[in-house]
Parts: sequence; C-alpha cells; structure tokens
Amino acid sequence: MVKLTLPRGRQLRIVSVAATGLLLASIAVAPPGTAATASSVATESAAVEAPLGVDEIASSPNLRLIANLPKQAPFDTTAALGTDIAFQGRYAFIGNYDGFVIYDIAKPSKPKIVSQVHCPGAQNDVSIHGDLLFLSTDASRSDDSCDSVSQPATVKESWEGIKIFDVKNKSKPRYIKSVETACGSHTHTLVPAKDKKSVYLYVSSYGPQATFPDCQPPHDSISIVKVPLKKPTDAAVVATPNLFPDGGYEGRPGGSATTGCHDITAYPEKDLAAGACMGDGILLDISKREAPRVLHTVRDTTNFAFWHSATFNNRGTKVVFTDELGGGGGATCNEDVGPNRGANAIYDITGRGDKRKLEYRSYYKIPRTNGDTENCVAHNGSLIPVLGKDIMVQAWYQGGVSVWDFTDSRKPKEIGFWERGPLSDTQLVVGGSWSAYYYNGHIYSSDIQKGLDVLELNDWRTWTAKLVHYRELNVQTQPTYLSW
Repeated sequence: MVKLTLPRGRQLRIVSVAATGLLLASIAVAPPGTAATASSVATESAAVEAPLGVDEIASSPNLRLIANLPKQAPFDTTAALGTDIAFQGRYAFIGNYDGFVIYDIAKPSKPKIVSQVHCPGAQNDVSIHGDLLFLSTDASRSDDSCDSVSQPATVKESWEGIKIFDVKNKSKPRYIKSVETACGSHTHTLVPAKDKKSVYLYVSSYGPQATFPDCQPPHDSISIVKVPLKKPTDAAVVATPNLFPDGGYEGRPGGSATTGCHDITAYPEKDLAAGACMGDGILLDISKREAPRVLHTVRDTTNFAFWHSATFNNRGTKVVFTDELGGGGGATCNEDVGPNRGANAIYDITGRGDKRKLEYRSYYKIPRTNGDTENCVAHNGSLIPVLGKDIMVQAWYQGGVSVWDFTDSRKPKEIGFWERGPLSDTQLVVGGSWSAYYYNGHIYSSDIQKGLDVLELNDWRTWTAKLVHYRELNVQTQPTYLSW
C-alpha cells in the first residue's frame, strides 16, 4: 500500500492558513443542510494531533461536500440503513433496508426527494433500466408484498428474491412483479441481452442451511433472471449455473467459506464479469448470457476474509476486489488490523481468451486510522471516467470516501478523501458511506445514517471525467468510456 505524503489524516487536525481559507470558501457556497461546520477541516501542510469529533468533517483540499439531504420518515430510524445507488438522467435511486428513495439530482447542490417507497426487505440493492427498477430482497419474509413481515427461512412459504417496479412515473412507482430465487437476493447485477429485447439479472446469494427448504447446501450457484422488456411481468429464473462444481473455498478461522457469491460486476461490452464470492474471486466469460463460464479463480488465504465486490478498469485489464472484513460492522481501519486486511486487492488480467488469468499486484487501504467506534472497511466504489488513467472513488463506511489512483497496479495511491467523524464517541453505531459513485460530474454517497451526500471533486488529474456523461448508470453493470 502506498500512503499519502500527508501525516496521519484521521488523527490529525490541519490548521494552516491555506486550509482555513479553503474551509471558509466551502462554507460560503454550501447550501443549508450540507453539514459543513466551523470545526470542519481541509488537510494541508502543518498539523496538530487531535481526533475528529462526532460529525466533524475532514477532507483533502480537492474534495468538498456541497449537499447533504438527511433521511426522512419513514426511513429516518437507525435501523433503516441506506444502501446502494443507481442513476438515470436527473435521478438517483437509493436502496434502504425499508424500501427505496428516488431523488431529483438535476441540481447536485440541492437534491430533492421525489418519492419514497416503503417495502421492507434487506438489503434492497437497486438497479434501473428504462422504466424498470429492480430490488433485491435477502431477508426471509412472509410473502412477496411490500406489507410482508419477517418470517423464518425454515418456513417453506417464506419468500426472498427480486421485486420489479415500474418507475415511469417517478412520483408514483408501481410494484409489478416478483421472482423468488434460491437463498434470496443479496445483490443482483443487470446484464443486457445482446438482442436488447431483455435484460438479465445475475442474482448473488449465500448462506445455505439444511433447515432452509429454499436454500439447501451446497449453494455454489447464482440465479439468472430473464426480464423481457416488453413484458416484464414474464420475468423468471432461466438458469442457475454452478460456478464451483468442485466446491468453493472451504474457509478458515478469519476467512469465509464459499457458499455462494456476494456480488458480481459485469463488463458487458467486453463479455466479462468478476465475481466476489466470499472465499473466492472469479473471472467470468459472459458472452453467453445464460451460461457464464469461470475462466479463473483466485484465493487470498492470508489477508482476505470476505470477497465482497469487484471493479474493472476501463480497458478491462485489471480488477479491484474488496475485502469486507468484519462484514461492515467492525472497526478495522486501525493499526491492529493493518494495511493489508479489510483492504482492496488489485489484480491484472493476463493472457488471452480462455487462458486469461487474474494475477495479484498489490493492496490498497485508506491511509487514515479510524477510532474504535467507527465501522470502517473497503466497500462499494466506481471508476471515475478519467481518460488514460485508472482512478476510482470508493466508500469506506465511517472511514469516509477515498479517491485513489491504481494506474500503476503495484503502486496505488490516494489522491483525495472526505470523511465525517464518528456517529458516537462512546459506542459503535453502524453508519458511514455504503456506496460512493461518480456520476456526471459529481460524487454521490449513500450514507447509512446521514442520507445522501453530494461531493465535488476538483483535481487536475480527474478533469477529463467531466467530459463523460451517462444517461443511465448501474455501477455493477460497468460501462466503457473513451480513452486514448
């Protein structure tokens, strides 16, 4: 891991004249509710040791908060965790353990809530395609309705899977279809069919038990749901490919066994996908959408505890895998855990065709030490569409938002960050940035407890990203952009 040349940012409060000037400028332009306060700091030059206080903000000079829109009823409880984000035009769609929210982000500094749909069913991972919104339910429910209640998975009639909504009218989404899937749907990845008449959802799930009628071990497969775009109510499971016919990783103390996949990122234009499957990382050929093939499997039996998610670089020659050590609820950004656990691992893709392989190059973890009351570990991020470089933004829960460069696979480095202090200085309350994604000129962060944050990145190394605009973005359905 390569660290910034700055001192320990998480334990240092910066008090230079330059930082103060930048802070005052940020406060002057920040709209109400941005959470910028007089105690906020922007890192620069000389430093004085001091931990961040509750809700205090620290950042590098190139990254600043321009808006915060707090969670609103009925999603304003501690248990209503904000989750993943999808984008379309002027809208952001954000999942919540209790449903999902549609935001108008036409003016990023003043986001507005258009509608909220109450439909409990963790995690409510979300994706969007045209007028259709897809929602993952990975919590055993009494039925497939939005009025369901929790019910044990040992009951055969219990339901988990995919819900489909028509969101043509953003102010009044309509629930139109459900598809039950084995072991539920922890996450799903949208993959367009090559004829563009359908979309596929690669459904990742895990955690089988012999007492679960609909989630029996071994569970080495994913579910593939086909959704005909002209008749989405005909959506159905069309395949359940076994990705580990010889069995996945058997596990170890501190390292998860593979009993399914946690998340898959597809790169449709290159017919590739990368799967983060608990104890294994896999590279997939998805040229046949209903029959993905595993090209290569990698394991890290030293440092990785839980293969959580994946990101390709734009050329499709690298994959960044994340390790969600502690499941996202632990304080793992500290000296005891160190720089190689709860981190990212960067792999180069070598070879051609069916001989392509993943080759480890380095780890990356944020270079700030967080406190014992802050859950912090590698989580969801996206490429920033910078021409000629590999740069991404990433959420680290209460470790905040990190912008980092992995153009040199062996020497990744952070080039910017933004974070809040802990939710509490006496107890660990799960919170922080679940997903931090770059979309059409700004970074949007879904904070588990604080709602929607909008950040502005101003850096000469990333200015070309402002030239790239998407009409629709599901980060796990990775788009390509122009390069040189």
